This record gives sequence, structure tokens and C-alpha cells, in this order.
Amino acid sequence: MAATQTVQVAHLAAKVGYAISNGKLDPLKPTWVLINSMCTSVEFYRPLLDSKALTSVANLVAIEPLGHGATACATEHFNYWDTALITLQALEALGVRKAYALGTSQGGWIIVRMALLAPEKILGLIPLGTSMDAETSETREKGCWDPVPFLQPFLEKWGNPNANFVVGDDWIQAVIGLGFGSAGTPQVLEFWTETLRHVYSGNEGRQKAPDGRHLSGGSADAVYTPVVAEEHSKLFTGSGDVQFNVLEGGAHFLVATNPKEVEEAILVMTSKA
Repeated sequence: MAATQTVQVAHLAAKVGYAISNGKLDPLKPTWVLINSMCTSVEFYRPLLDSKALTSVANLVAIEPLGHGATACATEHFNYWDTALITLQALEALGVRKAYALGTSQGGWIIVRMALLAPEKILGLIPLGTSMDAETSETREKGCWDPVPFLQPFLEKWGNPNANFVVGDDWIQAVIGLGFGSAGTPQVLEFWTETLRHVYSGNEGRQKAPDGRHLSGGSADAVYTPVVAEEHSKLFTGSGDVQFNVLEGGAHFLVATNPKEVEEAILVMTSKA
């Protein structure tokens, strides 16, 4: 489901959905902000939010991007820079002065934008299954996906106002198949089918539909291949500690297919605080 807690911020008069581990922030612990992938919600990070190993040493704050979950704004038109800015403002409103940031897929390039906008606030990054480039002919030559033919039929179907809109199973199954890979169990399919139908319903839901640095990629990522992820990890020239890992068997959503490795990466970076 979508976040049940929201905070109001100035940029775009946005209402930002979030979830906090243990229900509150511990001022004595460092904080991680977690940004979810396309068409998911704060529940994408529920295993991390409930991890005793993580919550014993850090606060975890999952935040939903614009167009996702409970996050909404006063305009139909927004971009990833807008989400980066409202996330920074949401953290400030919650009392978080500095944070580490982890993001999956679109969440990866959102957290990098956050670091560019406010480098003094972001202590370290873990982008998962993501890219630092547009989806170009060059990235496609290296095995990354071509979103245009995939998305075009959906955009044509979703283009007109429809008070009775409910996102279809064809979209839901594609998101789960591409993202979760081998971790896409019947239980996962059931949960995210219910969540997506709830979030992306009615005309408001239709309008939401898609229009240290430690970078990890999965060997089975069907969206952004490890070769591109490795190349892009070399772009973080301002950091003195850049690591890149290919997680064997990992699909696009590494939190689902490789949760132990993701948790360990968070713990390692936190230990350096």
C-alpha cells in the first residue's frame, strides 16, 4: 500500500508520503533515506524498515517520489529534479539535517540529484539497478532496455481523462516481471497488483501513471545491464571511496533478489559514519 504518513513541503505545494523505521527518528543514529522504484511505494522497502540489524544502528526513512503512493503536488507536470527537491525539503521538515541515500532504478538518479542539489546534506549514496544516462542508442547497444516500444501502447491507452481508470494487469505484470525477476512470487504479485490498482485508479491515478558512492547492479537486470552500471560508477570522480558490485542472479529490484547484500552494503557504509 501507499504511505499512511505525509508531510507538507513548499516546492510545488507537495504532500510527501513517507515511512520511518520504528515509527520515530532517533537523534543519536545516522539516517538513511530510501527512494523507491517506478510504480512502487514505501512498502518496497518494508524488509529494510523492519530489519533489526539495520534499525539498531540507523534510522530509515522511505519517501515516495512524485506520482507514487501518497505523494502528490499542485501541478500535473513535474520531473525528477522536483522529486529530489521535495525529498530534501521533506527530510528537513522531519528534522533530518544530513542523511545517506539509497535508491532503486529511478530512485538511483533521484538520490544523485539530491546530492547535486545539496551536497552538504548527503553523506553517501547507494544507487541500485540504475543508470546515470538517458536511455539512448548507446545504452541499448550495451544491452539496456528500449522503453519507447514498451511504453508507447500504454501511453496511448492512458492519454484521455477517465474517471473509471484502473491500471491493467498487462502493466502490472510487466512491472513485476522486469523488476522482481525470480523474486516475483505469487504473494509478491498479489500484493503489488492490489497496491498498483489502488494507487493508479480514477483520473487522478491515471495522471500519476508513468510519463561514498556504492553502485550495484544485478547480473540478471533486464533494464540496466551491469556493464553500463560499472561505466557509470566511474563518473563519481569527486568521491574518494567508490565501489561497484555485480550481484549474481540479481534482477532489477536488488532489494528483492539480493536483500542480504543490500543490507550489508548499508551496514558497511553506516559503520564509516
